[in-house]
Amino acid sequence: MARRRTALLTLTALLGTALAGLPSGPAAADEVEQVRNGTFDSTTDPWWTTPGVTAGLSGGKLCADVPGGTANRWDAAVGQNDITLVKGEAYRFSFTADGSPEGHVVRALVGLAAAPYDTWFEVSPQLSVSGDTYSYTFTSPVDTTQGQVAFQAGGSADGWRLCMDDVSLLGGVPPEVYQPDTGPRVRVNQVAYLPAGPKNATLVTDATSKLPWQLKDGSGATVAHGWSVPRGVDASSGQNVHSIDFGAWRKAGQDYTLVADGQTSRPFDIGTGAYEQLRLDSVKYYYTQRSGTAIRDDLRPGYGRAAGHVGVAPNQGDTDVPCRPGVCDYRLDVSGGWYDAGDHGKYVVNGGIATWELLSTYERELLARTGEPRKLRDGTLAVPESGNKVPDILDEARWELEFLLKMQVPDGQPLAGMAHHKIHDEQWTGLPLLPSEDPQKRELHPPSTQATLNLAATAAQAARLYRPYDKAFAARALTAARKAWAAALAHPDLYASDSDGTGGGTYADSDATDEFYWAAAELYLTTGERQFADHVLNSPVHTADIFGSLGFDWARTAAAGRLDLATVPSALPGRDKVRRSVVQGADRYLATLKAQPYGMPYAPDGNRYDWGSSHQVLNNAVVLATAYDITGGAEYRDGAVQSMDYILGRNALNISYVTGYGEVSSHNQHSRWYAHELDPGLPNPPKGTLAGGANSGIQDPYAQSKLTGCVGQFCYIDDIQSWSTNETAINWNAALARMASFVADQG
Repeated sequence: MARRRTALLTLTALLGTALAGLPSGPAAADEVEQVRNGTFDSTTDPWWTTPGVTAGLSGGKLCADVPGGTANRWDAAVGQNDITLVKGEAYRFSFTADGSPEGHVVRALVGLAAAPYDTWFEVSPQLSVSGDTYSYTFTSPVDTTQGQVAFQAGGSADGWRLCMDDVSLLGGVPPEVYQPDTGPRVRVNQVAYLPAGPKNATLVTDATSKLPWQLKDGSGATVAHGWSVPRGVDASSGQNVHSIDFGAWRKAGQDYTLVADGQTSRPFDIGTGAYEQLRLDSVKYYYTQRSGTAIRDDLRPGYGRAAGHVGVAPNQGDTDVPCRPGVCDYRLDVSGGWYDAGDHGKYVVNGGIATWELLSTYERELLARTGEPRKLRDGTLAVPESGNKVPDILDEARWELEFLLKMQVPDGQPLAGMAHHKIHDEQWTGLPLLPSEDPQKRELHPPSTQATLNLAATAAQAARLYRPYDKAFAARALTAARKAWAAALAHPDLYASDSDGTGGGTYADSDATDEFYWAAAELYLTTGERQFADHVLNSPVHTADIFGSLGFDWARTAAAGRLDLATVPSALPGRDKVRRSVVQGADRYLATLKAQPYGMPYAPDGNRYDWGSSHQVLNNAVVLATAYDITGGAEYRDGAVQSMDYILGRNALNISYVTGYGEVSSHNQHSRWYAHELDPGLPNPPKGTLAGGANSGIQDPYAQSKLTGCVGQFCYIDDIQSWSTNETAINWNAALARMASFVADQG
């Protein structure tokens, strides 16, 4: 979900530049307390409260009675203004707090006391009745005398009591140095290697000469051995590393370990079973992302919840949603679909690319030499539609497709046929918050050309894939696709605003050339009509080099069209050149993979890992997998398979970015309902959920407090508050589903 929050907080760009060059040593200033009367010995002055909050002294604490029924965190708050901050200085923000009844969450922050109310640091701990002490360090990005320390406690249906003491903002402290626990220095794919596939590991070591290694089976017996290959300092991590290749060992088994330089790796299997399960789990993820329906606990034990956004209080619902003021004078039923990520928003451009990749996962199974469509047949995913004689993956994708169709502007209205860009809350909500408990007003945002073309592309693709199962739905989808295409041609430059980021991500994009190409490609592949072939052949995208280092994504969709033109049979003139261009792109990704000691087809310019880098690694691997499907070349297959190693643990942090896969995996992704880290009554994300991964931008305050100055792969932290490095998103999981399915097929 790259760059989705660019307008959420105006501090993001400021922090990115202000913190990048800070020294790593202690601050030079003496420690100075910035909070006045943080111990509440005899008065509450100069602390303020918002209207409706009653506060006073109780047992040497400031205790505030928080009213119920407020919509936002900031509707009920306690704070202190006129805080002075010095740019580049480190501060320790600490306090004790308790809440009664327990389980309530308070948003404690340091920010600007005046508009635009920038936030420079925030945490949202869940409070107990007995109370706890909290302490954090961060570096100020600004010079100001208008700072604020605030405790926001609104947004609860019921009233509660917040008490706090020993509130401190101490300046001049040494910056906290965050040291992640990276475990053993032998880094492996913690899940599984294919018996006949590549098997590589990375050793972090100071040694500059080759070192011996041993492969041990589950009983501890040495079954293979060899010598490492020194690779020097790896730019993506700053580590001195060696490579280890144990691909000659092909015997399946469990709990293998690799030993080198006195270190023993985390255990792993050799076999295909894990990928067969990951193929399913990565798609099962979407059921628990569904909006507009109750999630059945019998289908997803531990994840059952009430339906979200169906108009049952406190929801205002998605069944009758108005536009933002001044956008339109009608209301639409836009219920259903998938929640995009860790918030409650639904976005057509991200829903489009995610739906395309799931549909393409199935379409590849139908067309590729190693495809196995029966592995995604009816009954494989345990969704409510299982048993309807339609492949379950198509049932799941249809849940989003129906929502996308609802986002189309109705006939008779201005911009008829266009698609609204997004629908989400009027204001940002806090963590945690179940979809059924979201009290915010929901709004449709203006139509955009890109959203319209996403609808055209995915609906056209759906028309050909659903035709064997539901001819009426296929026809409806194709009619909507044609209507969207015509509307986009009539309005080719209606772009989403990059300042429309209150309550949801912007997904702003100022170039629709790639979306036009993609939509034309899908319409041509489904209809065979010359008008669409002509647009494909005349598009500047058709012959452009589109396989860059960052790969494809919601804002870079040309590859979606190119890959399908290369693999879905058609009579397109020059199709051989299209196929060659995919192979040429794969050659570059293969060269990148071989040059990287951690073996991934991803090396962003300047070692600046992008938002959602995990799925960018996977999408570059999709190009390698497609080159294998085109040519049958083993080097492309092996490159695609090896790319999974980075995702599943062979990386600088020694962590699997897929929840529930590997001995140590991401499990605290940023989400309002997979929020176990904040509320023990809520679950962690389900097995098969992909974390965004390293992001050099570290746009969120929590990551900035821990990761400032990070190098490449180290710009990640598995914490629910780090929305820039650790969110979950429907388009990211689609890339995981596609590659997990490909690797399983190679078994």
